[in-house]
Amino acid sequence: MRRIFAWLFAAGMALSLAGCASGAGGTSASAGAQTTQLFAMDTVMNLSAYGSGAKTALKNSEAEITRLEDLLSRTKSTSEVSAINRNPGRAVKVSAETAAVIQKALHYSAVTNGAFDITIAPVVSAWGFTTSKYQIPSAAELAGLMKKVDYTKVSVSGNTVTTGPGQSIDLGGIAKGYASDRIASLYKKAGVTSGMISLGGNVWVRGKKPDGSNWRVAIQDPHDADKYVGILKLSDAFAITSGGYQRYFEKNGKRYHHIMDPSTAAPAESGLISVTIVSSDNGTMCDALSTAVFVMGEKKGLALWRNSGLDFDMILVTSGGKVLITKGISSRFEKETGSAYEYEVVR
Repeated sequence: MRRIFAWLFAAGMALSLAGCASGAGGTSASAGAQTTQLFAMDTVMNLSAYGSGAKTALKNSEAEITRLEDLLSRTKSTSEVSAINRNPGRAVKVSAETAAVIQKALHYSAVTNGAFDITIAPVVSAWGFTTSKYQIPSAAELAGLMKKVDYTKVSVSGNTVTTGPGQSIDLGGIAKGYASDRIASLYKKAGVTSGMISLGGNVWVRGKKPDGSNWRVAIQDPHDADKYVGILKLSDAFAITSGGYQRYFEKNGKRYHHIMDPSTAAPAESGLISVTIVSSDNGTMCDALSTAVFVMGEKKGLALWRNSGLDFDMILVTSGGKVLITKGISSRFEKETGSAYEYEVVR
């Protein structure tokens, strides 16, 4: 089951999105904005831009998303990632861009001590999240799968990528973040000074709204899709969320979500139910870290924030009913009035 977990409040500007169809998009104008919606990278994507460069930005962004999907999609048989996965243990030549994205993923794997690991692909498939044929693998199968999960066995040399025997990779935890970085570049190149994108909840906002106020990005309540835990007031920033409520199945009264812990080959149980990473300039990092921190949990996630040297902030929602906001983003976070959550600024 999929849930859209972060959305934009335009505060008086309604976005009229058109043309939602698999593999196709549509562009329209609403309240002075050029808008488009498409389905790509296995999610619904919404884009909006204002000004004379808006049409160009949206047209180029749609083309860019399609191009990146052709390179990075695990489920598209003609993609470069699929070529890598068809040749485990062998060197595969890919484009410089695909090699660079994989190198970035390996960097964030190292920074997070493997909490983010693109070789988790066979585990995701074993649980049925690739095919939607959900199942609970046996303990013996999980033990076997864990032997295939090890990012250190993946190497990148120039344009050549080599995985370990039996390994396959999944860039789903970083590809949309990378796409948001690329679209941000296209918006700027087209001269767009006000706009937003939401790539299945991977949000980037350009400048401020045309009325001069900040964009308002709501963080969904993991327990209720119709509510939220708070709102971020942002300009020129990325906000990317990972949560166990986005994709899951239930069996015998227990919920199994899609975010896998590489150390157990099973859905992560870290005590966190939602992680939002915020950065002014790095969507790729936000995407990878939102997954990693979800796996790591509160204590290790905060240690990463304090000690890694990476420039980001976080909103963590715990299973115990707390919302933790790191100090760098606290002045731009507005908690939900009447919420049952306990809010805390972390320093």
